[in-house]
Amino acid sequence: MLIELRAENYAVIDHAIAVFGPGLNLLTGETGAGKSILVDALALLMGGKASTDVVRHGAEKAVVSCVFESTPGAEVILEENGIDAEGTEIILRREIQSNGKGRVFVNNQPATVTVLKELAPELALVHAQTETLSSFDQAQQRILLDRFGSISTNAVADDLLHGEQDRLRMLDLWTYQRKEIESAHLTAGEDEALETEKRVLANAEKLYSAAMSAFDRLYEGSDSAESALRAAQRNVEELARYDARFSEAAQQIQSARATVGDVSASLRDYAEGINASPERLAEIEDRLAQFDRLKRKYGATIADIIAFGEEVARKLSEVEDRDEILKTLRAEVDKASAAYRAAAGTLSMERGVAAAKLAKLAEAQINSLAMKARFEIALTSSEGASRWSSSGWDEVEYRIATNLGEPLKPLHEIASGGEMSRVMLALKVAVEETSSKTRKKNPTPRTLVFDEIDIGIGGRAAEAVGQKLKTLSRGQQILCVTHLPQIAAFADQHFLIDKRESSGRTKTQIRLLDQRASTHEVARMLSGATVTETSLQHAAQMIAGSR
Repeated sequence: MLIELRAENYAVIDHAIAVFGPGLNLLTGETGAGKSILVDALALLMGGKASTDVVRHGAEKAVVSCVFESTPGAEVILEENGIDAEGTEIILRREIQSNGKGRVFVNNQPATVTVLKELAPELALVHAQTETLSSFDQAQQRILLDRFGSISTNAVADDLLHGEQDRLRMLDLWTYQRKEIESAHLTAGEDEALETEKRVLANAEKLYSAAMSAFDRLYEGSDSAESALRAAQRNVEELARYDARFSEAAQQIQSARATVGDVSASLRDYAEGINASPERLAEIEDRLAQFDRLKRKYGATIADIIAFGEEVARKLSEVEDRDEILKTLRAEVDKASAAYRAAAGTLSMERGVAAAKLAKLAEAQINSLAMKARFEIALTSSEGASRWSSSGWDEVEYRIATNLGEPLKPLHEIASGGEMSRVMLALKVAVEETSSKTRKKNPTPRTLVFDEIDIGIGGRAAEAVGQKLKTLSRGQQILCVTHLPQIAAFADQHFLIDKRESSGRTKTQIRLLDQRASTHEVARMLSGATVTETSLQHAAQMIAGSR
């Protein structure tokens, strides 16, 4: 369920917050007030295409955000994309800058528009005037049909054993992996040693100069530390001849001279051992590149790679009869394939029966909403193994003809946004009403949004739309923009969108109406700018009747 929607510097909105509730949330207001702007903002949060045109004039960026109740499916998507969950809620935010750049955040963590698109089917389906039914693709159409027919895909999912086919390739893969690792002749820690040697070779001249300079300053030079310490030792020993207190000091200086001598010898030996060999450097770089390739495949360290190789060798050693195992695996694959074909065939038959029933019910529902349409659900089965999936081998496509004499076409080719919304409403109602009669209700856990579903209708058709929205809202949260009082009367939560002038700027506001204010707004929709006592009474009767 959508809990909250915010918009800042978005189109004519400077700052607006709407807190929605369960059931039917209706948005009304005068033409041009910005009702559809909020629907478009939500569409952006579902991964819709952004434009700099939505940035309010004079602002650097537009920001839209919302809070949804989380779903198990949404949590899986977050985990797959490396995004931490935030309790029982999902927070989406999108920024559109005036220079065309944008940013996306999910649970206050940087994300991408792709993540929003992945989350959208779990959270909300938006039917905006500026959108098409592309979000209601064939996968969604199949899911809706399966829901209508109480059809389970568990059988085909269980029998689709890609793992058995993969195992047929594992023996060859293990053999290759073992050969590749063994041919590298790896030694634990070798990469670290070679990295050190590489740094030395790559900086040989600099290291030689540094070592010899230090040797000269410590030991060899005329003003070296060793010379200074030697002179100081003679002086302190002279003092010790007359005052025993300096005997220990003389010994400490002697020890310091010995330490300087040892360090100097190490520096000299190190410098003499530096060999600036381009050939050796190239050899090391090739070896390290080999390590990198192996690490990408088998482990983060040389030790991990060696362990991986040992595990592969162990698996291969357990295979006593390769040919017999391959024969057994192929038999298992054949058995699984036969089971899949049987389950997928049964699934296709169930879908065929459900498709005929849903098409008939949906057509009746569509035509009760001031349309004269023909509707069908086409089922195409592809039995080739390349088309197998965990949901079967069927392609489901909803087709409609909205005018007499026209051929049936896919839903996404419907031209009118209002028609598209009404078709979706009719489909959802047909499915939900049937579901509630045939089995325990298990509503799809997401929000449905309809923008101006009432275009081109009025009177009884408008009341029918309101009744269907109300029916659908018993199982799912509904947001709907409407111009008709017959629909507004059915609201569980009624929001008024209006424009006001402030400081020389036009601002759009959104307000949740109480019962009295809602009655007044329905009366305005009935009578126009001037609200009369008669229109108020009529509005009150309509609202009471909707209850």
